[in-house]
This record gives sequence, C-alpha cells and structure tokens, in this order.
Amino acid sequence: MNEAAGGQPSAVIRTVAVIGAGMAGRSFALACAAAGFHVVLEDVMPAKLRRAEEEYADLSLRAAAGRLELALTVEDAVHGADVAVDFVPDELESKLEIFSLLDRMAPPKTILCTPSDALSITDLASCVYRPERCVAVRGELVRGDGAASPVRVLYPAAAAEATLSAVEGFLRALGLEVRVEADPDVPMLMKNAAR
Repeated sequence: MNEAAGGQPSAVIRTVAVIGAGMAGRSFALACAAAGFHVVLEDVMPAKLRRAEEEYADLSLRAAAGRLELALTVEDAVHGADVAVDFVPDELESKLEIFSLLDRMAPPKTILCTPSDALSITDLASCVYRPERCVAVRGELVRGDGAASPVRVLYPAAAAEATLSAVEGFLRALGLEVRVEADPDVPMLMKNAAR
C-alpha cells in the first residue's frame, strides 16, 4: 500500500457526505449523525430530503450527538467532506458516473467510499485521480440487531494505509465490526506487491 500524498497521515473522519437519501442512504446518514458525525445528505429528490429532515428531528429529540445538513447538489454535499459515501444503484454505469462526479467535485482529502456487493473497487478506483483514497464496503452499514456479520472494507492495490485506517475507525465508531481486505479482483501478483 502507498502512503497518503506527501507521507502525511489522513485526518480523522468528522464530516461525512452521503449521496442518495433513499432508505439505505437516509438510514446511514442518521446512524452517522447519531454517532456524532457532521453529515451532509444530498439527493436530487427534495421529498427524500424532507423525509430525512423529519426523521432527524425525531432523532434529535433523543439527543443525537452529531448534526445533519441537507444539500441539493453533490458539489454542496462534498465541499468539506472527509469521506463521501454514495448510495446509487450497485451497477457499473451508476457507480462510474458517481465516482467520476465525486472525484471532480470533492477536495483532494476526501475518501471515496462505495457500498457494493458486486463491483470491483480496483476497477472503480482506476477511473479516478485518487485511487489511493478509494474503498468499497460489503455488508450491512446500518444494523438493527447488532448480530450481523462484519462489514468488509475492500481496497485496491493503490490504497493508502492512512485511508484504510481512517475508514476502519469511522465504521467502528458506527458500532460496526470491520474487516479490511484487499480487493479479491486484484490479480495475485498485485496483492503480493501491495503488502
């Protein structure tokens, strides 16, 4: 694995951009706010954002530690984000489009994180200018019963150790059990060279 640009460790994740306010994105955003993070939630559908705002108001009454902000554009959502997590459909065209958009709009420090049960993070990361700051997550990001299996953080060979450490700490702060693994789609020679 490569070090973060300039050999500097990545900052702790404090601000989370969540792209997509459907059921999964909204639930994840609220879980992040409840865990104390500053969350900026974006969706093209204002009705989904209003629903998230209503659910956050209920959560706030139960003393949520973080805060939720709503954004109408991806650019507004990611401008100060430490990590951007997309909740677009798990299909190649959608993921490539959002990764390209996030890569252009987010500051260089922003980690790109995508929940995906099917796609290769190695392939997605190869299409952006920050492959060292890309990860995929497999498994349930929001748990109701706490008994589900651990989430897997998959990384491409170019991933920076600081990125992996920051994402692992972030997910653990959400109460998740985390396993960090090389992308299984990376050829074995690349896996050995990355260690």
